[in-house]
Amino acid sequence: MAGGQLNVLNTLDQAKTQWYHFMAIVIAGMGFFTDAYDLFCISLVTKLLGRIYYTDVSRDTPGALPPNVSAAVTGVALCGTLAGQLFFGWLGDKLGRKSVYGFTLILMVVCSVASGLSFGHTAKGVVSTLCFFRFWLGFGIGGDYPLSATIMSEYANKRTRGAFIAAVFAMQGFGILFGAIVALAVSAGFRRAYPAPSYSENHAASLVPQADYVWRLILMFGTIPAALTYYWRMKMPETARYTALIARNAKQAAADMSKVLHTEIEESVGRVDEVAVGGEEWGLFSRQFLRRHGLHLLATTSTWFLLDIAFYSQNLFQKDIFSKVGWIPPAKTMNALEELYRISRAQALIALCGTIPGYWFTVAFIEIMGRFWIQIMGFAMMTAFMLGLAIPYHHWTTPGHHTGFIVMYGFTFFFANFGPNSTTFIVPAEIYPARLRSTCHGISAAAGKAGAIIGAFGFLYAAQDQQKPEPGYPKGIGIKNALFVLAGTNFLGTIMTLLVPESKGKSLEVISQEVADDEEAA
Repeated sequence: MAGGQLNVLNTLDQAKTQWYHFMAIVIAGMGFFTDAYDLFCISLVTKLLGRIYYTDVSRDTPGALPPNVSAAVTGVALCGTLAGQLFFGWLGDKLGRKSVYGFTLILMVVCSVASGLSFGHTAKGVVSTLCFFRFWLGFGIGGDYPLSATIMSEYANKRTRGAFIAAVFAMQGFGILFGAIVALAVSAGFRRAYPAPSYSENHAASLVPQADYVWRLILMFGTIPAALTYYWRMKMPETARYTALIARNAKQAAADMSKVLHTEIEESVGRVDEVAVGGEEWGLFSRQFLRRHGLHLLATTSTWFLLDIAFYSQNLFQKDIFSKVGWIPPAKTMNALEELYRISRAQALIALCGTIPGYWFTVAFIEIMGRFWIQIMGFAMMTAFMLGLAIPYHHWTTPGHHTGFIVMYGFTFFFANFGPNSTTFIVPAEIYPARLRSTCHGISAAAGKAGAIIGAFGFLYAAQDQQKPEPGYPKGIGIKNALFVLAGTNFLGTIMTLLVPESKGKSLEVISQEVADDEEAA
């Protein structure tokens, strides 16, 4: 940047933490609250959907979703998310962060409600409409990733930027917990109102007709907090970095930030023309981008890809792992609502004890340890705990050792969130030039969702028993070997993290090479 830092951007970098920072965290964070709720609550209700639409009362075991249906219901939102990350990431750099920010929220709210209203009484009709609306729900969720991260990084000061972006992402933990709590409350209420025997006692009576309302209420409930923030999302001004560096209107950027910072910022009309905006002469597919940020893009895409293989396979299939290690009783010993209640309770405990603390440890320590060391530590510890589960797997599955398995399993979530699940979201919002920031974050996030799709579809089949797979599934490699595979992906993530640059305490323009470090110091 030839002319040094703009006054408005320098003021943002040096600004004290103020009320508008916390407002931005809440506004952006509630989008992530809904994102996590909507992406992960489906794992709570898939067994209930199997009982409602695929039970054959002549069989000794309750119904379950066929393999292709289970994969579609679980993975279709991830496919939509991948597409949304690429599209809205690109659009955020072309039209502005704020311009498309409200649309993603509307799309999430509408499609989440529509998912719960999936019409039809046959299995094919309900599943088809559910998958349709969950794809577009995922598309809206995908847009929230690059836009929320970019907006928060461009609003924050350089001293606490990492903690603020991490706090936005940490709302994902509350979304996961809230999904489990809603499922607990709804299933408990319906179970009390409509008592039923277990499946082994009475096949037909174990599923009350009112259970069809339960999964619909759970899918719809998470939209409420996000919908309440729509007004404030629309009131947020465009980020100063977009207005000044891409729209080339530094005076407007100064006026916008003067209002939110409650301080007078002056910027001359011609000032922005003296500043060579980084990346204006070269684009994403240019030799210059490859030279400056090629390794960075490889690092952010590969680490997010490898992380999400493990993270989503763990999250989406907790219920299957819990059942196989004996923490949740066999399905036939419970009625439909009892099974949902027990699965929700188990997931709530994991979220409360492992998932949420990990996110907030990142918020607390990221400006002390830095992004690089938190990510290295997280991947390394996830590898260690996965091996700790896999090597003595038969020990963990014997009676009396289930609690130990759950504790170890919870630690993998803790170090995922106090580690790469947070940092892979933060780093791409910091290290790329302003005009490519949202696009590159979207590409990195989409690579992560490609990993999530592999985790969601692959783990479902891979974890099947080598001798006695579940009905409709081919023989797999078993949970023990699947855990070894996940440990391997985490180890690869540790290696690829070596390419990730440290961005702690630096201005965005310094990190992205839009201004020299000595200029900033001056």
